[in-house]
Amino acid sequence: MMYAKIAGVGGYLPPTVVENDALSAPPFSVDTSDEWIRARTGIRRRRIAAENETSAGMAAIASRDALSAANVQGENLDMIIFATTTPDRIYPASACLLQKELNAAPCAAFDVQAVCSGFLYAVAIAEGMIAAGRAKTVLAVGAEVFSSTLDWRDRSTCVLFGDGAGAAVLRASETPGILAAEIRADGNYADKLTVNAKVRGGKVVGDPYTRMDGGAVYRFAVAKMTESAQNVIAQAGRNPDWLVLHQANSRIIEAVRKRLNVSAERCVNCVDDCANTSAASIPLALAKFAPQFAAGDSVLLAAAGGGFTWGAALLQW
Repeated sequence: MMYAKIAGVGGYLPPTVVENDALSAPPFSVDTSDEWIRARTGIRRRRIAAENETSAGMAAIASRDALSAANVQGENLDMIIFATTTPDRIYPASACLLQKELNAAPCAAFDVQAVCSGFLYAVAIAEGMIAAGRAKTVLAVGAEVFSSTLDWRDRSTCVLFGDGAGAAVLRASETPGILAAEIRADGNYADKLTVNAKVRGGKVVGDPYTRMDGGAVYRFAVAKMTESAQNVIAQAGRNPDWLVLHQANSRIIEAVRKRLNVSAERCVNCVDDCANTSAASIPLALAKFAPQFAAGDSVLLAAAGGGFTWGAALLQW
């Protein structure tokens, strides 16, 4: 049996840093404060992409770091799976734009839209393709210019999100890498977290901003991330040494951590520095904390996002 193993990770955050205090001043002028945001989310700052920074462009920087860490060239990739809610274009896929940047043609390249669970979806797909023998080396990417969807008059959403990109190279291995994974969705909750807009006749039709029922999202995320995490732990028959949850909100991270009985020292939390970067959240956290993981450590990933989508994966590092 062939396994899929993460061989390298990389991340990128835009250089523009927006501290909480800056949100209450022009040009944002949000009715909020550092104290209000930190008490409810644990977020202190976020990164905002410049006008010339795109999801594919940021992904290219993160991907080159991941490829270098894995000692892989773009031309050796069999597949690129790009998770994003904020693609550069309606089409072609941002994965194709990234492929050009990485000189990776003619490998398969496509986007995945599962919002904050997108990277987990990409990892699960990559694992399946490698296990089936249809690919040997896959680049899984999460990248977002989420600030492009924010209404700066709505403090219930605009203070929560940031921009960035993360990437991981998965390679075929004779030793276990991804021990267990599951991905799920329930479209009955579609309106709880959404940008309800589309392009028709050259115009945006609908509401082009992120809208969220915060209470519903919190309850669902805690319940489903915990459930999926417990499922993959049971499937693998192994408890995690590290917990890498979707970096949405410190309260969500803490609630899930306690339910899984993982120590705070072994639970990754970097939401304070970059806020919720949606599909980029987990690979960015992996890139930041990978130096602390030892060979053979078990690392549990879990996420939930708009759709609602959710899932988890247990990796052996």
